[in-house]
Amino acid sequence: MPLKKVINKQLGELLIEFGVINQQQLEKALLVQKERRSGLIGEILVELGYAKEEDIAQALTVQYGFPYLPLSSYEISPEIISLVPAKIARTYLLIPIDKIGNTLTLVMANPLNTKAVEEVEQHCGCSIQTFVSTISDVKNAIEKYYGR
Repeated sequence: MPLKKVINKQLGELLIEFGVINQQQLEKALLVQKERRSGLIGEILVELGYAKEEDIAQALTVQYGFPYLPLSSYEISPEIISLVPAKIARTYLLIPIDKIGNTLTLVMANPLNTKAVEEVEQHCGCSIQTFVSTISDVKNAIEKYYGR
């Protein structure tokens, strides 16, 4: 099932509207993306130093309606961590944070990755609720809870 945008604007457009980047920076990032033939525009903007990870995560929150959750001050129980194997967490940059009934809450660096959500659903037999956080926050949480 394709994800429905809450606001029908591209990520770059939103970042320009928010005053995070300008049109020239977006064009440069799109050029880099085209040259590489891959990469998420948000990651490229961060890599080029035009935007911060938090800017990208918050723009995704606005664009798709995913709640934003900074993970640094969040404590996750070992039982919740055990629901998702380390390999899946590392592959898709996601971490489980809570389970209520049959709904598992995941925090993801890329909440648009439907393949990741489907794999976790199949593995744990739960429905998934998705939050978004920065790549660094998710990587740090994976290291903290799963080890290196």
